Formats: sequence, structure tokens, C-alpha cells
Amino acid sequence: MFESGAFYAIFAVSLLPVALILLFLALNRARHEVRRDEREFMDPLPLALRLVWPLVEFFAHYLGSLMRVEQVARGNRLLAQSGQGFMMNAQQFLGLQIVSALLFMAGAWLCMVMLDHPAGLWTGIAGLLGFSLPYLSAREKRKRRKVEILRQLPVFLDYLAMSIQAGANFTGAIRHAVDKGPDGPMKVELNKVMRDIRAGMGRFDALRLMAERVGVDPVQTFVNAVVQAERTGASVGEMLKGQADQRRTERFQLAEKLAMQAPVKLIFPLVAFIFPTTFLIIGFPIAMKLWEVFQ
Repeated sequence: MFESGAFYAIFAVSLLPVALILLFLALNRARHEVRRDEREFMDPLPLALRLVWPLVEFFAHYLGSLMRVEQVARGNRLLAQSGQGFMMNAQQFLGLQIVSALLFMAGAWLCMVMLDHPAGLWTGIAGLLGFSLPYLSAREKRKRRKVEILRQLPVFLDYLAMSIQAGANFTGAIRHAVDKGPDGPMKVELNKVMRDIRAGMGRFDALRLMAERVGVDPVQTFVNAVVQAERTGASVGEMLKGQADQRRTERFQLAEKLAMQAPVKLIFPLVAFIFPTTFLIIGFPIAMKLWEVFQ
């Protein structure tokens, strides 16, 4: 019986290199089947993404096909509104979420092993956190980007109005606004409009695509007003000037609204953190004096 066990052990050890070779060949074949992403006309990847991008493409190729059409459309819309639509698609974003989850799970498992604690629960929690982190980051970027677009929109409307009133056509006005306007997401979006126009798309279609990509109501209103003015023969320059004044007034009203909401939002931190700390600092010496007197 001992000789039979030793034989099986030797047999298993001898098969280990064969299994490793077969695993390497299978992974190599799977890697070659992944279609390489042509990034010539796409935005460059950050350094952290470039390091894990082969893994992202691997999971996007084999698991991205499992996504439903609604999920793909929702993911692409989130990426476009967060400014990452020309960096990755919805399938690649899913691959990024999986890679992030695996990295968080590996880090949590390593920490638990070093602390000599059971790693099951914390590894699962870290995986969920890692999977959710890219989505939460994209939502935060979308929120900041919308605020920045609302802040910059009146400035670019002024540039467009001045260019048109100076004699330029609407396409030339967009070009001047892109060249002279401040850096930010609104400039990036107008630059994409120019890129679409140079690619052969109609300017109204390019503007509508920008409004759909941005997902901000004032931008949609601006695009609809431009299209209506062009079709009815109204003065586009005067319309843009009025739009700029209206957007600037709305921005001022929004700032007033946020300023009036600030005291209400401060109530909870005051009651939950600042007041108890203040009472503790003031009342502790008094309580100690009273304790000494009664003693």
C-alpha cells in the first residue's frame, strides 16, 4: 500500500510540468484570440490603465458578449457623459471592473494572510468594492463634468456670438471658440463636433450628437435654438447672445440656491459632531470640579 501511494505521488509530480505547459498553451491561445484594440483614433490611456489593459481586453473579449443590449447602451452613455467615451466602450469597462475586483481581492487576501486572519469574508467584500469602484468613479466624473460644462457654456456662447456677428459662419465660429476658448470639457466637446464635421457629418447632426453625449439640458436647449434659428432665418448671433445671457443668469441663480442650502446642510454636522465635542470640552472641567467638591 505504501508503494502504491508513493507511485501515485511520483506520477502526480511527473504530470505537474505537463499540466503547467498545457495551461500556458491554453492561456497563450486565448490571448491570441483576443482582438487587439486599435487605439489610433482614441484617447490615450492613463499609465495605471496601460499596465492592466491586456487583462481588461481579455475579460472584455470573453465576458463582454454576455452583456445585454440595454447594459451596453447604458454603459456607453455613462462613459460618454463622464468624458471616457473615446477611451473605452461598455465591454471594456466591464473588463476594467473585473480586473479591479481581482486586484482588490488579491490585496485583501494578502493582507489577511499576513495578519493571520481568515480571508474569506474580507476578500469578498474587497471584491465587491473593487468591482464598484470604476462605476462610482465614472459617476463622480460625470457629475463634475456636467457642473464644469454648465460653468463654461456662457463663455463659449459669447465666443460663438461674437464670431458670427463678426462675419464668420457657424462652423468657423465653432473653430474660433475651440481655438480661443478656455480649456475644459466644453472645449473638448466642441472639438469633437469639429472632428465629426470634418469626417463628413452634418453640423446639425454633430451638434445633436454632442447634446446627446453630454446629457445637459442647457446644451440641448442651445442646440435646438441653433437649429431653429437656421431653419427660420433668424439672427443666429442675437440668439446666441440671448442664450449666453440666459445661461449666465441661470448659473447665478444656481449659485444663490446652493448658498441658501449651505446652512441647512451644516445642521447635521453641527448637531452630530461639533456640538457634542464643544459640550464635552466645556463640561468636562466643570464635571471634574463638581466631583472633587462632592468627594
